[in-house]
Amino acid sequence: MPIFFQQDIDETTKLGIWKIEEDEDFFLQHVPLQREITHPHKRLQHLAGRFLLQHLFPDFPVSLIKIADTRKPFLEGEAYHFSISHCDNYAAAIVSTTERVGVDVEVPTSRIERIKNKFLNEDELVLLDHENPESEIPNPKLTLMWCCKEAVYKWWSYGGVDFSEKIRLQPFKLQPCGNLPVKFLLGNEAELILNYKIFDKLCLAWLKT
Repeated sequence: MPIFFQQDIDETTKLGIWKIEEDEDFFLQHVPLQREITHPHKRLQHLAGRFLLQHLFPDFPVSLIKIADTRKPFLEGEAYHFSISHCDNYAAAIVSTTERVGVDVEVPTSRIERIKNKFLNEDELVLLDHENPESEIPNPKLTLMWCCKEAVYKWWSYGGVDFSEKIRLQPFKLQPCGNLPVKFLLGNEAELILNYKIFDKLCLAWLKT
């Protein structure tokens, strides 16, 4: 069973990454395909994410998931708060019975360098200049910064977020795992703490609050 990573964050919150090695028929034996997805790999990612929800919490009512106008999946009544992310052959999910959550998983590529000015503000670009760690993966710090902003966006869940201006990453030192302070400047402005972990050629970021 290719559970790539799993962590019980506390008594009410669990986190995991599934490495997708199964075919579609395997997942369809366990979870339904709830909407029409024509691309075969995206359909596989969709199924793997929902399968992972049930792996983390076996009584998770996958068939009751609905999709908001912002494209965020949710459960009416919020018996579970959850967030799902897909990238390449990985699906990540975080589930909590008590708190709002967000997660993102990314496989670093050189493309991230081309879009950095779209999601980082001037202060954050300076953070990149101060540190250029040796790594087997391209742009690990830049990829992690994107990953963190995506996790905050999913935690927020209402859409309409300017990544560069409304999600402001604070200075941090890149490590294999750690946390990263963030100022979120929408709604009731908040100071958030994201957690992250960098695997071999994979970045994961999550938060709950």
